[in-house]
Amino acid sequence: MACTCLCLYASRSQAQRTGERAVSGPIDPHATTETRALFLNLRSLARSHVLLGHQDDLAYGHDWIGESGRSDVKDVAGSYPAVYGWELGGLEHDKTNNIDGVPFADMRRWIVEGYGRGAVITISWHMDNLSSGGNAWDTTSNVRAILPGGLKHRDFVQWLDRFASFANDLRARGPSGTEVLVPVIFRPFHEVSGSWFWWGASHATDDDYRALWRFTVDYLRNEKGVHNLLYSYAPNADGAGHDHYMNAYPGDEYVDVLGYDEYFRPPHAGDADAVVAMSAHLRWLVTTAESKAKIPALTETGYELIPDSTWWTSALLPAIKSDSIGRRIAWVLLWRNANRAKMGRDHFYAPYKGQASAADFARFRRDPLMMFESDLPPLYRLPR
Repeated sequence: MACTCLCLYASRSQAQRTGERAVSGPIDPHATTETRALFLNLRSLARSHVLLGHQDDLAYGHDWIGESGRSDVKDVAGSYPAVYGWELGGLEHDKTNNIDGVPFADMRRWIVEGYGRGAVITISWHMDNLSSGGNAWDTTSNVRAILPGGLKHRDFVQWLDRFASFANDLRARGPSGTEVLVPVIFRPFHEVSGSWFWWGASHATDDDYRALWRFTVDYLRNEKGVHNLLYSYAPNADGAGHDHYMNAYPGDEYVDVLGYDEYFRPPHAGDADAVVAMSAHLRWLVTTAESKAKIPALTETGYELIPDSTWWTSALLPAIKSDSIGRRIAWVLLWRNANRAKMGRDHFYAPYKGQASAADFARFRRDPLMMFESDLPPLYRLPR
């Protein structure tokens, strides 16, 4: 299934014929070679394949924690996922573990490990509410307090300094054999069109959100010299679909990835309406991303507990591939498989061995559209 080489999707003249902007590269003009290569190769690969991702895949699973080489996805499908999602909540306070109990030292090691096998790394950050002292879900918020001139701005800058140190510490052996910084797709302040986070639509004006995003990018890129990041803007699909997606959009010069967080939810998780709705959302997302020369991605999705034994091939796969445009997303990230014993209940989005949908997930993996880690072409070499 894997390609032997990747070429850029379109020349300038081809882009003009399709209404798509010519691809120049990531928004950071000083992006590392590997980060630029990842951007260009994901843009190209999205024309023919969708990478499968999973949150916290190497850290724990339904019935294990921290076992070397373990992965619920690999146990069922025979390959690690092509995309690894990680979470930074807790880093702002310089904690040892993140909000899900993953040690940051181990996370760094797993990030380097995944990169070494050629996979993609994406990071979210459910940072605490600096204004109130609560967590990310504390919506007694004042975003302006952390913007330049705000009472908490200096503290926010310190949080960004800690993230900059984390990103600049992700070093591994690159394609040429020399040490390089691991490219990371950074997805901060996500699901802005909802209201469950302190940066959400009901708690921050669109102008304040844009100011927050732009300051974050400018500070990391221009002041801290972090050049191994691609920036992912990822609102959530709500009842209005994509109607509110662009309300808080920071601008083309501040975004590399147009993402969508959209989950299937009972009681209609696998019905035709849910599949058609997601397919329509993805069509809009891809069309918009391609018009801006951005990478489109389904940045969070899944069906909690997956009680439908054929959900992968009867719901998720048709939602992705049924539309000839909507299928051109670069990746789909499943949310995490919490450890049952530690959490005290089931909370998972990928199957594990013996789970009802495991056999169907293996069929899902064999579809020519889908790519897992062992199927990947070289993503960190510049295309010729």
